[in-house]
Amino acid sequence: MFEARFQSFDDPAPAQTGPRVEALRAELERRGLSGFILPRADRHQNEYVPPSEERLAWLTGFTGSAGVVVVLPDKAALFVDGRYTLQAGTQVDTGVFTIVHSGETSPEKWLGQNLPAGAKLGYDPWLHTVDGAERLARTCTDAGATAVPTEPDPVDAIWTDRPAPPLGAVVLHEFRYAGEYASSKLTRIRTEIGNLRADALVISDPHNVAWTFNIRGSDVAHTPLPLAFAIVPQEGKPQLYVDSAKLSNAVRHQLEEFAAVREPADFIRELTALGVVGKTVRLDQATAADALARIVTVSGGKVTRGADPISLMKAVKNPVEIEGAHDALLEAVREGWRSVDRAPERRVGLLVVEHQPRVGDARARQRAHGARREGVHADAVRAEVGGKVAHGGLQRRLGHAHDVVVR
Repeated sequence: MFEARFQSFDDPAPAQTGPRVEALRAELERRGLSGFILPRADRHQNEYVPPSEERLAWLTGFTGSAGVVVVLPDKAALFVDGRYTLQAGTQVDTGVFTIVHSGETSPEKWLGQNLPAGAKLGYDPWLHTVDGAERLARTCTDAGATAVPTEPDPVDAIWTDRPAPPLGAVVLHEFRYAGEYASSKLTRIRTEIGNLRADALVISDPHNVAWTFNIRGSDVAHTPLPLAFAIVPQEGKPQLYVDSAKLSNAVRHQLEEFAAVREPADFIRELTALGVVGKTVRLDQATAADALARIVTVSGGKVTRGADPISLMKAVKNPVEIEGAHDALLEAVREGWRSVDRAPERRVGLLVVEHQPRVGDARARQRAHGARREGVHADAVRAEVGGKVAHGGLQRRLGHAHDVVVR
């Protein structure tokens, strides 16, 4: 099942990046393309991606969680933000790539300065949002060039030992943790679809898929996500597109009580079918790939773009979820004590843990705010988690450095 993992900074062999870039250039030439732009992303625009989607790391050696590379016939540039300029310098072969601070020079600005007139810049439409693809097209047009969607991804064509897509088991998120049945959520979602004057909603964000169907998975690090798409029509059963290898018979049976469970390969075909009959499909502006809009419009449908209504619904926590968050915070504090007990050499101060019966007490928030105003930050940290029940005793002396207070 899901295992929390920290971001890895293991370096691919730097010596391989040069030959890989040359192989990419050869593949681009074969496709009639002058260059290629590649963001660190997957088909869901996730920040954390499975190994099979780590194209940027494979090509450049850079393993940060955000970045973009542009490869042209005679030059290549890696764009990273201020968090990663030092890391990129240690991981990337600067004889192959120029490292560019994206806060100072955006990829669009750099392309405007370096893309020759008449060039054809390829991009994978599954790795760019609709807005992103439109910005890229405008940039190319201004430079006298053309942005060209290309599938399959040219990096995949040369990545001969690319890992297989993840098949983490999908599990049900029980009602005692969710606080609302999936069928109830779907009823509310259909109401929102009607308000948006759409015939169907494509759920492209795996976080929203997980919340809607009350499922969890283990396809990516850091977050218990099942990588999956879904289509929720205003009328009729929703379709959940997830690899059957991730589902036990029991999980599939329960999901099929309120949804049609399909294979990922069915997604494009059934999205195309909505376009063929002229349906209006709502896409999430933040996570829906340009490829999805193209599928709908090319087949004759209409796309509306905007925020996925599920994101706001998910943000409003019910009492069960609030209690679960409270319990998780307390367990995190307890785990902190256990880690101190296991590693006494790490004891650095005084920790006081109290538990109040009410979460969000106004006076507690005021005291916490007052502590911050008094400068209690580095030398003492005060986090209001409630109560009068102390874990491991009301006070425990851990050392002499700084006091850490959790009230």
